[in-house]
Amino acid sequence: MSIREYVTFRIGEQLFGLSVTEIHDVFRPARMTPVPLSNSEIAGVLNLRGRIVTAIDARSRLGLPAREKTDKVQSLAIGVEYGGESFGMVIDEIGDVVRLDDTELEQNPVNLDATWSGVSRGVYRLDNRLLVIMDIDQMLAGAGQGSAAAAA
Repeated sequence: MSIREYVTFRIGEQLFGLSVTEIHDVFRPARMTPVPLSNSEIAGVLNLRGRIVTAIDARSRLGLPAREKTDKVQSLAIGVEYGGESFGMVIDEIGDVVRLDDTELEQNPVNLDATWSGVSRGVYRLDNRLLVIMDIDQMLAGAGQGSAAAAA
């Protein structure tokens, strides 16, 4: 039996999980600078404790509509590394840390959206909810490719 810890978070109505070992920070993005000619997946760049971080809009990456802008709801981001660079994945809500048995991880259901299936390592069934375990490498692979670089 192998137990793994996951940080849970919500994007839209879906609950996702990411291994605690893959997350460096959870923060509120402030003063995000737009990137001209980038695609909609790139929310902008920001300075996080002296590091330049590319912010990825997780909703856009997953094909979800943009979140409604209200004064009461502030963005959250999960800080991760990919390809030696720092990224902040903008999410809707952070959840808890859960400890789950690797043997209970199931393959993606056949009816899981193809985009979501492409960024998932599998699912856990939790109290009438599906926890999709995110493959952060696949989530960030190609994010923003062909945008500003291709336009130059």
